[in-house]
Amino acid sequence: MTVDSKAPALVDSDFVAMMNASDTCTLLHDARTKEILWANPAARAMLGFSLGELVSLRANHISGAAQQYDRVVARALLQDAIDHGAGRVEWHLRAKSSQVIPTDAFAVRVELARGPAVMVQYRDIERERRTDTEQRLAESYVETLTRHTSTVAFMLDATGVVVSATDTALGYLHLTGQHTSPVRHELTSFAAICLGASPASWEDVARGTEPIQPVRLEIDRPGGQPVWLEGSVERLPQQEADVYLMILHDVSDRVRDEALRELEQRRENHVARYNAMGDMAMAIAHELGQPLAAAGNFLAGVRARVDAAPAGGDLDRQLRYGLDGASRQIDRAAAIVSTLRAFVGHLEHVEQVVDLNDIVRECLPFIRLRAEPVGVRLDLDLSAEPVRVRCERVLTGQVVLNLCFNAIDEMAECHASARHVLLTTDRRTDQGVLTVADRGRGLRRDPFSESFTGKAHGSGIGLALSHRIVTRQHGRIWSEPRPGDGSVFGFALPLAEPV
Repeated sequence: MTVDSKAPALVDSDFVAMMNASDTCTLLHDARTKEILWANPAARAMLGFSLGELVSLRANHISGAAQQYDRVVARALLQDAIDHGAGRVEWHLRAKSSQVIPTDAFAVRVELARGPAVMVQYRDIERERRTDTEQRLAESYVETLTRHTSTVAFMLDATGVVVSATDTALGYLHLTGQHTSPVRHELTSFAAICLGASPASWEDVARGTEPIQPVRLEIDRPGGQPVWLEGSVERLPQQEADVYLMILHDVSDRVRDEALRELEQRRENHVARYNAMGDMAMAIAHELGQPLAAAGNFLAGVRARVDAAPAGGDLDRQLRYGLDGASRQIDRAAAIVSTLRAFVGHLEHVEQVVDLNDIVRECLPFIRLRAEPVGVRLDLDLSAEPVRVRCERVLTGQVVLNLCFNAIDEMAECHASARHVLLTTDRRTDQGVLTVADRGRGLRRDPFSESFTGKAHGSGIGLALSHRIVTRQHGRIWSEPRPGDGSVFGFALPLAEPV
C-alpha cells in the first residue's frame, strides 16, 4: 500500500479517540492472563459496568450462565485468537443488570507495546435485528404508501420531470406497472396545468411556489372525458436542487357537475329567450296577417288589370313575371306566418304526408341565391324514389334552409377550391333522412348543446328552433364529423310508409 508522505501521522491518542467514538462494544484482554485491560464507552454502556469494575472482572463474569459460555470455553476462545490471529463466535454477554445480550463476537490478536493482547468486538445481534425489523417496517410503510394508497402524489425536479409517484398517480398518467425509479417523464407531456382558472407552464408553477400554492391538472383520456386533479404543490429545498411535492385528489365529478350546471343555466336562458321569441312571433304573426292579405289583394287587382290589357311585348312579360314572383313570395310568407302561429301554440299529431325530395326542390332557389354570391357549389344526391314522411311542410322546409345556410356560411370562410356542399335524401327502414355535408373546419363542440349562435349576425336560435321543429314532429336531428374533414348535419322523420 502506498502511503502519502504528505498525510499527517496519527498518534496513539488518535486511535484511542476512534475506539471511544465507536458504537461497537470493544474489550481488550491480556493475552496471557485473559484479564480485561480496557473497555470503550460503548462496552461500558452495554454492560452497565464502569471501567474500574470491568478491569476487575474476567470474561466468564460477563458471559451468559449457560454451559457453552463458562470460564473454560471463554478462555479457550481467547486463546484460539492468540494462536491463530483471529476468531469468531456467537456469544451471550451478561450485563450488570443480569440482562443477557446475544452478540456476534469477533476476536483478533493485537501487538501492544506491553506485549500481545486480544481485542474482542461484540455486535449486538438483538439491536441489529430490531434495526433491521424497523428498517423493513419502514420500507414496508413506504411501499404501502407508494404502491397501495389511493393518494395521487408526484415528486418532481426543478425542471418539472416526475422522479417519483404513487401507483395511483402513475395510473392517471397511464404508466401503471412501470415501477422503475426514477420515473423520468415530464408532467406537461401528460397533463395541462392550471393555476386558478388560467393555463400555466411548469415554469409558472416553479416561479410561484413560495413555498406552496394550489394547482389543478387536466389529463386527457383517449376516447373519454378528461380527468381533473386538484390539490397543492410544495417546494422542498434540497442540497443539490429544489424538488416539488404535488399532492392531488380527483375532482372530475365536481368539475363535470359544474359544467352541467353551467349548461343547464344556458339552457334555462335559452328557454326564456325561446319563450320570448314565441311571444314575439305570435305578435308578429298577428300583425303581419292583415298586411299580407292586403298586399295579396293589391297584387290580385293589378293582375286583373294586366290580364284585361292587350298581351304582348317584353314589358308585358316582365310585368307578369314580377307579379307572379311577388304573389308566390306573399303566399309563402303567409304560409310561414300561419304555420308559425300553429307551431308556437300547440302542435298536434302531424297528419300531413310530404315527399322530402319535394321540400328540397322548393328550397333550392333560395339555397342557390345564398350559395352563388360566395362561390359555394351545391350538389344534390336525392333518393330515386319518393321519401314520403309525416311532417309540417313549411316548417320542415325552414329546417332544410337553416342547415344549408349554415353550411354555406361555413364554406364561405374556407378556400375557394373547397367550397362544396352536398345535400342528400334517403329512406332508412322507418325513417326518411336528409343530410347536409360540408368540407369546413369541422365541429369543435356539440352545436345542439349551445343556446346561441357563434356568428356575428343572426337571432342565435336557428339550430335550437330546428331541433324543436324536428323533435316535435317525432323525429331526431344530429351533427357529426365528416370523414376526412368538415361536418354533417342531418335529420330524420317518420316515413308515412315504412320500408
